[in-house]
Amino acid sequence: MSALSVEMLAAATPPPITDAGHTRLALAALAGIAVIILLITRWKMHAFLALTIGSGVLGVVAGAPLADTITSFTTGLGNTVAGVGVLIALGAILGKLLADSGGADQIVDTILARTNEKRLPWAMALIAGLIGLPLFFEVGIVLLIPVVLLVSRRGNQSLIRIGIPALAGLSVMHGLVPPHPGPLAAIDSIHADLGMTLALGVLVALPTLAIAGPLFGRFAARWVDVAPPERMTPARASDGLDRRPSFAATVATMLLPVVLMLAKALADVLVDDESSLTYRVFDVIGAPLIALLAAVVLAMFTLGRAAGFTKERMSATVDTSLAPIAGILLIVGAGGGFKQTLIDCGVGRMILDWSDGWNISALLLGWLIAVLIRVSTGSATVATISAAGLVAPLAETMSSTHAALLVLAVGAGSLFFSHVNDAGFWLVKEYFGMDVPQTLKTWSAMETVISVVALGFVMLLSLVL
Repeated sequence: MSALSVEMLAAATPPPITDAGHTRLALAALAGIAVIILLITRWKMHAFLALTIGSGVLGVVAGAPLADTITSFTTGLGNTVAGVGVLIALGAILGKLLADSGGADQIVDTILARTNEKRLPWAMALIAGLIGLPLFFEVGIVLLIPVVLLVSRRGNQSLIRIGIPALAGLSVMHGLVPPHPGPLAAIDSIHADLGMTLALGVLVALPTLAIAGPLFGRFAARWVDVAPPERMTPARASDGLDRRPSFAATVATMLLPVVLMLAKALADVLVDDESSLTYRVFDVIGAPLIALLAAVVLAMFTLGRAAGFTKERMSATVDTSLAPIAGILLIVGAGGGFKQTLIDCGVGRMILDWSDGWNISALLLGWLIAVLIRVSTGSATVATISAAGLVAPLAETMSSTHAALLVLAVGAGSLFFSHVNDAGFWLVKEYFGMDVPQTLKTWSAMETVISVVALGFVMLLSLVL
């Protein structure tokens, strides 16, 4: 491992808000996480308050000034709400329009009519994988959740057995397949070939999705049995509606953000001149905020007006869609605040320093570094970028195939064991109506299975290619 790569990566990040040593930082991270878990599970404290208090405990144990700890937490909370929060709000509006217009009923009835009980988890995994290919995880989940909840309720299926394959489809694509930001950043750092990484990423993703999705979902459904939460499950559209949107119009509306984001990804690859009008247009319309906003506006016509909604009914639908997600926004934002406090205290840099000098396989090293950063900071993207920068010098003598596999190994490690410092953990917990132990047994375990299985396939490919 080149010491220069560590120094360059450290120089690219701001100095930590505390000068605590590695041992103290490790204890601080463990203390913060332990406090959060105890407050939620033992004292039944609201997750938003627990995450806020846990961030303060982390800063105190690490020896960070209170003012800097507060700034880190509020900065992380604000950035998360500004990014993920807006997407959740737009997704909630789209989901409500989908439900109230009868569009969700149309999709669910079609899926249930054409798919038998045994194939339903596989169908959900496939749908999620296709939708998740160009979408950020948060965007994909807010689009799919209404469908997952309705399929579970109408088909009398276990929510976990239906939901795990859908979550796995989104997560696998997020960590392993470009054009997601993590894999793209790793490709740039390691100087891997985009086409090769995309091809091998899909090759690894498909069997990984099968194992971590429908197959693992069978076991997870035995460990945790929860019903779709009433407050998050869209009700069947009123029988008083004169008509409901067609299946084609509904699917087209849901896929609009997918198409726009995929178009942006293709423009990034195919258009060399970033100042050209074509590049700038696709860069704007493919941004997650604009793509979802466009879908919401389109849904008002293809779903709302198609179902005969008046202007007043449309406005009321939008209003009622936002109330149920207020708690989710605060919890997800606080998760982002805790993550930022970890990063600003220097926990990520501590992991990088510890990993310097390890003498193991480059693929395994990249995976391990990403795992440590992921578990410590809660950010898959931070884990991917940091680990890729650290192992980049090792890729200089690799073939294009093995350089692509190194990208995939890092991406697999970045998905390992999502827990209380990850905003995605709280997003899944709230949408599925689970408590913390149940979320650990299902979502966190699924993420770990994805990470380990994907690494196994990467190592296997490295032996035959």
